[in-house]
Amino acid sequence: MPHFMIALVVAAAPVTALLAMALTGLAAPWPATVAIAVTLVPAAAFSLLWARDLNLLTAAVRQMEAGGDGGGGTESVGPTLMEPLGREIARLARHLAARAARIEQERLADTLILERLPDPVVVLRRDRTVSRRNLAAEAIFGADLAAVLRHPALRDALDHAIAQGETKAADLAIAAPVARELRATVVPIDPPLRDGGCALAVLSDRTREHSIERSHADFVANVSHELRTPLASLIGFTETLLGPAEDDPPARKRFLAIMAEQAARMNRLIDDLLSLSRIEMAEHQTPSDRVDLVALLPRIVAGYEPRLAGGSYIETMIPPDLPVVTGDADQIAQVIQNLLDNAVKYGREGGTVRLNATLPRPGDSWPSRPGVIVAVADEGAGIPQTHIPRITERFYRVDKGRSRAAGGTGLGLAIVKHIVNRHRGQLLIVSEEGLGTTVSVWLPLTQPGVRAGDAD
Repeated sequence: MPHFMIALVVAAAPVTALLAMALTGLAAPWPATVAIAVTLVPAAAFSLLWARDLNLLTAAVRQMEAGGDGGGGTESVGPTLMEPLGREIARLARHLAARAARIEQERLADTLILERLPDPVVVLRRDRTVSRRNLAAEAIFGADLAAVLRHPALRDALDHAIAQGETKAADLAIAAPVARELRATVVPIDPPLRDGGCALAVLSDRTREHSIERSHADFVANVSHELRTPLASLIGFTETLLGPAEDDPPARKRFLAIMAEQAARMNRLIDDLLSLSRIEMAEHQTPSDRVDLVALLPRIVAGYEPRLAGGSYIETMIPPDLPVVTGDADQIAQVIQNLLDNAVKYGREGGTVRLNATLPRPGDSWPSRPGVIVAVADEGAGIPQTHIPRITERFYRVDKGRSRAAGGTGLGLAIVKHIVNRHRGQLLIVSEEGLGTTVSVWLPLTQPGVRAGDAD
């Protein structure tokens, strides 16, 4: 039907003129009829070509709209009557296709950059729903991301960024499921993305940095406090000996004994601090020596027994075929000495301290790799459960007065923890008030099948 209409439009004028001439007698009917037929044939052919060209160009435009290059209908056959227009459409299609390819490449690059960022990044819509998130956000927060985004400080930062069009930062303290301290930086996106994203939130985990800052501040404060007391005693007794007690031999003897005790306390503290510093410096270097616990543990106990008082006794249970472990013999000896020292100091007076070395049993909560467990148990008052998570912190004491009276520096279990970490082992503290405390250390074997008698 469209072809017929085009033919009529093209042939309307000459056909009308021929009909008028035939009706008025200016032209013979038969020649006029032949002339009309001859006029209609090229008009019909022209209409067909015209319609085909329109169809080709329409198909090319539709292909461009669908995202193609628009060349399929204009280059394989090509328009006849509208060839210049067809070439322009084809050129425009190629330009648009190249531009779309560049945009897609840039979008993929942006997505790749977003995914590879180490910090969690979340793109939010105006209604606070998540438009997209990167792999770090999924890995770190998972299903808990919604709870993080509901934090009041983050919501205020989002409201400000979207309303004012300015970058806004906020500090977040997340208590559950894991305690975290986050720094949220909200950047407005204007104009919004196609999916509605209008703000980008970067969630940087500052938990470790803040913990280190607090640890450093606490460390300086604790060291200053620990040294201030013996220094004050030494200064005070020195002034007394130089003044009122200068000619008082009994007082001088008593003060000098106290001064010696305070100086020894300072010396122990400095030794432990230096030891802890050396251990931390080498903590990333895993020891590779082979240590024979069957020979080492009895030597440690024998060297410690002269310090026992009040009828205390160390009971050992060390299988003769205990496998060889990987480690540093001096540091493992320091671990056992510190654990024995704590067990004797805080155990029951005249009680028994048990030193056991065993292999893990099936079903125990130790690593699946082969290893040996060394445990030291006392019969003391025990440690309240609320203190156990912090007992390995530097200078942390359950009973400060008793610890200082017993000569403790508050660094013994911190040293144990760092040595065990260096050996890639595990530390477990189990205590029950009124029954005593057991501290167990898991150490990895050198290799399966090597026995103590084969050690170097």
